[in-house]
Amino acid sequence: MDEDVALHGRTVGEAGPRVVFLHGLFGQGKNWTTVAKGLADGHRVTLLDLPNHGLSPWTQRVDYLDMADMVADQLASFGEPVSLIGHSMGGKVAMQLALRRPELLRALVVVDIAPVEYPLQGGRTDDPDEEASPFAAFIDAMRALDLESLDSRAEADAALRAAVPSRMVRSFLLQSLSREGSGADGGWRWLLNLDLLARDLGELRRFPDPPPGATFDGPVLWVAGANSHYVLPEDRARMDELFPATRLVRIKNAGHWVHSEQAEVFLETLSYFLSQVEAEG
Repeated sequence: MDEDVALHGRTVGEAGPRVVFLHGLFGQGKNWTTVAKGLADGHRVTLLDLPNHGLSPWTQRVDYLDMADMVADQLASFGEPVSLIGHSMGGKVAMQLALRRPELLRALVVVDIAPVEYPLQGGRTDDPDEEASPFAAFIDAMRALDLESLDSRAEADAALRAAVPSRMVRSFLLQSLSREGSGADGGWRWLLNLDLLARDLGELRRFPDPPPGATFDGPVLWVAGANSHYVLPEDRARMDELFPATRLVRIKNAGHWVHSEQAEVFLETLSYFLSQVEAEG
């Protein structure tokens, strides 16, 4: 693991149980700001940037165990167990942490990801029309953007449109395009370590084996988008094996970015779960 790596984060809310969010690939902590504000009355909500994303340091490799260790260091500094929420890549980090450092968590929420290895190409169903994973194409499109000649964010949006047809996904990706300075001294840069993510993208499809016999026995909420293929019925057995107190909720009219596509339903579901966890002490 890279030494002396401290993750960037910010906290919304001043009192109450601690809740920590981990974003997915290409994201950053601020993607969760709307949900955080919805929880801030009665919680301290910390939004972390995972390494190679947002304002956190860049590292030499992509590795789930390294990321889990870095997050664990942040959680240990709070001095109290937290409710940890992770989406996609962040969900895998959260699961790995829960299985290795369960004392740091009060509860776990996993959003639209499973503790399994995903295909490098293609989908997870028998549907021949299902698209292959688009993430490599997203990286190629972002790396191809000529940042030196770029005049505006709108121009960047137009340049990404062919590879990223969804306006919602383009907006999500462009949150990591930062303009620094102004006038002739200003310039654009990606907050994402795109070269490293391109090289190690295959690592992110994996789920490292947990320690032998490891389980997390605390309360777990597993949220899936009903239109997403990231969580399939056959994944339930492995989830129950590792996380025996799991409750699964599928949210209608939502895909992989369930917390953005159905934000109100997601917040209501999460708030109810947290209230139950906190009431039980």
